[in-house]
Amino acid sequence: MATTSIAATAAGVGVDVASIVSGLMTIERQPVNTIQTKINTDQGKLSAMGLIKSQIANFQSAVQGLDSSSTSSLNALTATTSDSTVFSATADGTAVAGSYAINVTTLATAQNLVAAGQTDNSTALSSGASTVTFKIGTTSTDVAIAAGATLQDISSAINSANLGVTATIINDGSATPYRLALSTNNTGLTNSISSITVNAGGDSAVNNLLAYNPTSNAPATTTMTQKVAAQNADFTVNGIQITKASNTVSDAIQGVTLTLSKQATPATLTVARDTATITTQASAFVKAYNDLNTALQTSTAYKANQSLEGDSTLRNMQVEMRNIAATAVSGGSSMSHLFDVGISFTATGTMTLDSAKLSSAMTSNFSDVSNLFNGSTGYATNFAAWTKTALAVDGTIATSTKNINSQISSLNKQVDTWNTRLTAIQANYTTLYSNLNVMLANMSQTSQYLTRQLG
Repeated sequence: MATTSIAATAAGVGVDVASIVSGLMTIERQPVNTIQTKINTDQGKLSAMGLIKSQIANFQSAVQGLDSSSTSSLNALTATTSDSTVFSATADGTAVAGSYAINVTTLATAQNLVAAGQTDNSTALSSGASTVTFKIGTTSTDVAIAAGATLQDISSAINSANLGVTATIINDGSATPYRLALSTNNTGLTNSISSITVNAGGDSAVNNLLAYNPTSNAPATTTMTQKVAAQNADFTVNGIQITKASNTVSDAIQGVTLTLSKQATPATLTVARDTATITTQASAFVKAYNDLNTALQTSTAYKANQSLEGDSTLRNMQVEMRNIAATAVSGGSSMSHLFDVGISFTATGTMTLDSAKLSSAMTSNFSDVSNLFNGSTGYATNFAAWTKTALAVDGTIATSTKNINSQISSLNKQVDTWNTRLTAIQANYTTLYSNLNVMLANMSQTSQYLTRQLG
């Protein structure tokens, strides 16, 4: 049938089935195009909602920098020293502001032992296997030394045992230059090597290389030489004597980590509120608020060709934000509004920060500044709760997104239904006009026949 249709058209008889069907299907497809336009609009809403969600998340992070958590900038403190060559210090949110006199009398050191020199490090030293026991503090660990082990093999065996000791080979340039050196990985007396003993019947060369018994209790011998003795750090804080195994001390002063670096006359540690960090975080809070407020306002603006134009959910969110910012904080402190710390609003609803006023407020009454943000009705507390609700899995944004996705799913099903229907309609049109061509071809043949007969 299709061959007849094409032949008839080619011969100048009949109609162009493909063109006619294509034109008719363009008309038939208009409902699908309308639905697809709606889908595209909803996908634009999803994208716009995703941007709003991102802005809320950014605002949430900025709010957390002013809340009551241990990482809040309101808990940030600085630790400064009068002489950074003596010690350095850092302070966390649990530290207490104040001044401390610190006098370092002894620095913690790691122990270092050196063995007698060998002519090379690749010739076998031991003829038999040995078990070497290292006693570090109160812990004893055995290290197996194989028969025929070289100086390098012995060094590797010690390192592989993870004793808390590092073995290295040093070339001192003498006639017997290769010397095995052992250094404890950690400083302090509790981490020092108490003894090194070779098992009875062990190789004598290994014993002559590694034996170490500083107490000289028979029958043990000492062949390694101690070059640096382990010792603890000794220092005072405000006159209180403190001894630690490490030069890094985090449990002497509450919330402060000290790193001791030199024995010297007393130096002063000052722990104070980090107002610069708080001001920076307040600026981040203001910026994040403005970014979110602008995004909500722009996305919902009428006659602005925005995907979320007039969206009531987002408009309500903007109103809620402004209400939180305008509501006074309770608690009986001297500060109850954002403008008390230099945060105010322009006529267009933009939040601004007066850093000088904030600094003055922190200097005069820091506790009230803290309460203004992270008290039970503080601005950071209320905004934190608001952002949590907005971003929850069943919250404001998730609900709106779910509704949009549901609408897109419904529209896609309509498109699928229409496409199935249109496939059948196109087939019917093709059959109809192909049959018409066949009929026209037959009529043409009949006409030609009659013309010949009548002629």
